[in-house]
This record gives sequence, C-alpha cells and structure tokens, in this order.
Amino acid sequence: MNLSDSRDTQKIGFLLMPNFALMSYASAVEPLRAANLIAGKDLYEVVPLSVDGGAVANSGGIPVPCAELATTGPSCHTIFVCAGGGPRDWLVVDSAHGVLRRLARQGIRIGGISSGAYVLAAAGLLDNRDFTIHWEHAEALREAFPHLSPRQARFVLAGDRVTCAGGIAPLDMMHAMILERMGPHFARRVSDWYLHTMVSEPSAPQRASAPERFGTHHPALLAVLEKMETSVEQPLGRDEMAKLAGISARHLDRLFSDQLNSKFLDTYRNIRLDHARRLLEQSPLSIAEIGFATGFSSAGHFSRAFKARFAVTPHAMRRKISSE
Repeated sequence: MNLSDSRDTQKIGFLLMPNFALMSYASAVEPLRAANLIAGKDLYEVVPLSVDGGAVANSGGIPVPCAELATTGPSCHTIFVCAGGGPRDWLVVDSAHGVLRRLARQGIRIGGISSGAYVLAAAGLLDNRDFTIHWEHAEALREAFPHLSPRQARFVLAGDRVTCAGGIAPLDMMHAMILERMGPHFARRVSDWYLHTMVSEPSAPQRASAPERFGTHHPALLAVLEKMETSVEQPLGRDEMAKLAGISARHLDRLFSDQLNSKFLDTYRNIRLDHARRLLEQSPLSIAEIGFATGFSSAGHFSRAFKARFAVTPHAMRRKISSE
C-alpha cells in the first residue's frame, strides 16, 4: 500500500495495548471522525486492532472491540500502536512484533502513540529512525535500547514511521497528517472543529519549561537544575555544578535556600529518586540496576533513600505494580 493523495477511504488501524491511554486514543481518532463529517464522505475509517481480535480495555477500564491485527492489518494504510501504562502492558504482546515487521515490509505506515514507540523499538522498527516517545517513558526506552535516541518532540513524521508523545499531542499530529493529504485549509477546518486554534509544531516541547517546573527564573539556578535532570547516573558535586553556573558554591547554596526552600543535595537526590521511580514502574531493569542507573553506590543505599522519600521500599513498590 502506498502513501498517495488518493481521496479514497484510508483505513487507519490502532493496535491497542492493555490499559492504552484513553486521552491519546481520543485525540488521534476524533480528528479523523471530524474530517469525515466536514468532507461529507468517509475519508478515513478507524479500525481498532488487537493481537487476537479480542476487546482491549483502556486506561479507564472501558473495553474496546477490536479486529485481529494479522487479518485486518494488511488492508490498513497506517497502523498506530497505542499504549500507556508500563512494560507489563506493552510487552505482553510479543507476538505482535513479527506481524508488525511483516506489515512494515508490505509498505504499511507504522506509528506509535504515547509509549507505543517502545513496542516499535522492541520489534526492531525504530533502528536508525527518527522518532519520539512520551517524556515519562524516554529513559526506560534508552535503558532497554541504548542504541536508540528518541527526540523530545511532540510528534515526528518520518516517512513510513510516525510517532507521537501522546496526551493531546495527537491533535497536532493528526492536523499534520490531514494537511499532508487534504491541504492546509481543510486541516485548519478540522482543528477548528475542536477549538484547536494553537496547532503546535512537531518540535514543540512536551513538558512545561524549566522555570514553570521548578518555580524559579534565576538563570544560574535553572542551569544547575537542568543539569541535575540530565546527570542522574553520575551525579556532579556542588563545586562542579557551581562552576558550571558561573557562581560560587556558597552562592549556589543560598539560591537553593532562598528560591526553592531546599538544599542542593536534597534537591538532587529527589530528582534522582523520582527518575528511579519512573524506571521502577516502566523498565524491566532490576532494582540494583536502577539504583546504579540513578547514581547510588549500593542497593542498600538506594533502598534506604527510596523508602525515605516514598515511604515504601523499591521491592514493595515493584510488587505492588506487578499485582495491579
């Protein structure tokens, strides 16, 4: 199947993973429905898919009836893997990998929404490709597939691969895809249908800016905080961070106290522990591996620090996640 500008109905498949994000799915599907209404004919047909053809429950617990991927997938123009949750939801469908690879070889456009890119990575469909994934899942993907490097973009259209960070970003992605097929005027009408007046560029940020996240506008402090976020595995010392910001260590301490009502070491440790919690929830790494990946010298040190922050040990949290 090719990617022509044909006005015939394009069948858009959504391979749904257990607990797939309902908001992401709706943000991708609704613009296609509106396009059909505005055009007065079926430009797009939305086809929910699952590996076995059974219904799949979304993040709200609502089951969605699905067609079988292997039998219906070959008739699709594009197939998006739509996922949310964690690896236990993404990787229970290993049997989908071979089918997705076969469909890709047949020329079907393959995409991922939210953590759907993780499934594509596991299937080997993102090697040497430009792609994105939701910021919360980016580190888990890098840990599992060190040769891959997702971009922190809202969406990426890269030929026969299309990836999107999820949330409401599929509204932006679908605007771009409808524009690609139907032109800017029609795409604008679809976006206006949903009061989507500020259509974001693909490279627009996924998260609020650092000043919004940390509640400060001090440039030296922001430089240190952003460096903390990108150096969790090998934490830098206070003197090194102060030098990076062009201030004295004493001045840096005052900034943390005055601007954040916190201390340098406490803030850095919390950033690392928040990162560890995401890895614990979303990656298959062992607890010891997560501890080392977030800069702790031993599993015991990591466990004590984790419990002090979250009032539960890493082992207990992982057991709770596994039982849900």
